Amino acid sequence: MFSIKDLSNYKENNRIEAKKAETTLPKSIWATYSAFANSLGGVILLGVTENSDKTFSMSGVKNAEKMLQDFWNNINNKKVVSVNTLSDHNVQIIEVSKGKRIIKIDVPRAERQFKPVYIGENPLTGSFRRNGEGDYHCTKSEVTNMISDSDDNSHDLLMLKKHDISSFDNDTVMRYKTRFSNLKPKHVWNDIPVDELLLKIGALAKDKETGKVHPTAAGILMFGYEYEIVREFPNYFLDYREKLDETTRWSDRVVSNLGEWSGNLYDFYFKIYARVTGDVKTPFKLKNGLDRIDDTPMHEAIREAVANALIHSNYYERRGLVIEKSFKEITISNPGSMRISVDEAVSGGVSDTRNQTLMKMFALILIGERAGSGLYGIHSVWEENGLNRPVLVEQFNPDRVVLKLQIEIEKTTPQDTPQDTPQDKIIKFCSIPRSRTEIQELLKLKDKNHVVKTYITPLLESGKITMTIPDKPTSRNQKYLTKQ
Repeated sequence: MFSIKDLSNYKENNRIEAKKAETTLPKSIWATYSAFANSLGGVILLGVTENSDKTFSMSGVKNAEKMLQDFWNNINNKKVVSVNTLSDHNVQIIEVSKGKRIIKIDVPRAERQFKPVYIGENPLTGSFRRNGEGDYHCTKSEVTNMISDSDDNSHDLLMLKKHDISSFDNDTVMRYKTRFSNLKPKHVWNDIPVDELLLKIGALAKDKETGKVHPTAAGILMFGYEYEIVREFPNYFLDYREKLDETTRWSDRVVSNLGEWSGNLYDFYFKIYARVTGDVKTPFKLKNGLDRIDDTPMHEAIREAVANALIHSNYYERRGLVIEKSFKEITISNPGSMRISVDEAVSGGVSDTRNQTLMKMFALILIGERAGSGLYGIHSVWEENGLNRPVLVEQFNPDRVVLKLQIEIEKTTPQDTPQDTPQDKIIKFCSIPRSRTEIQELLKLKDKNHVVKTYITPLLESGKITMTIPDKPTSRNQKYLTKQ
């Protein structure tokens, strides 16, 4: 919070701009107004001088009432600025000493529907953003992104007429359908053909003029081959980097463009969801006093953060989605600006999703959240575990959102010899076809639903095992085989 009493302690930055403005309203005020409105908001001080050492001193304005009237006349003139986002409470005259007054203007971050806020009558030449101590002209890409984000229609509903269903990886589609059926065995969509299911969830759309069916932007991102995705999204790139070994550059890495797997969002999530939470240290807890609880609220929160990044990204923006895991933190960086403020995101209860269809498709298989409380929930989990609060930063040119999560890694000493995990045992056991009952007996577990949900389904979705009867996941004769 800005305080006039502490003015001497401030310097110009990306949230504060001082202008001497002794007798007249400076023309540069409108570029600053545009920059603050299009960025994170900020405070404009009229009657404040910036000294040679970058500190502030109060010089005051003469005839503050007239200057204020000029300000309101101009901000409501669309030939001067595109939109007035201010109310009376945002602008005030402050008497700092007898006979010396300044004008303080609080410029809030503009709602996305009003962006870009620009001066003159051309958004391409009149849009500004804040960078450090100065205002800079927005690039064409930044203006285009703001205009696109101002539309209330979901970005990912766009029908891609140059594609057809052959652009989808059929194995990915079947993995999605299998997970959906396992999670919702009584759902009426389980009995409809695959292409009809894809229409229902928004992955496909029918052209009203030709009657032909084409993928939507959401569909191609979720189920498409990477080489088909980049035809629509040239900058599309997914990158998971893990550095838990000081002797190598990356101890593990998954990227979307190698051609070794589909490269789509669905498969990326299930390739990394165990990796990104693996080795994360959490309090030791037992279920029913017997079994250790390995999947904790922290693990769930990390996966939620990954899903939210995939859902909220602007895949037309420069650079791709990058997730980095080290001994001390997980950093999730996705392309695109935030559609609400950081404060609203942290407070929870407000949701403004860029890709509503992607959110729906993930939510149908119980991934991600829809209540606008995702980041709020993550903050709560970190606080409960005594860790530093997650850091959320919005960057511009190019637009990116960066989330940093402090973690602690369970480190093993060289003499440790870890035993095979249940997943490892299943993969080795299924070198020949095995039934669910056989797997259940291998793990010595009594609850068959727990075996399927916790072990078999994730291995299927990650592509490590496959079904011998792909179109009948619930068949009693179904067996599982390690994928070669």
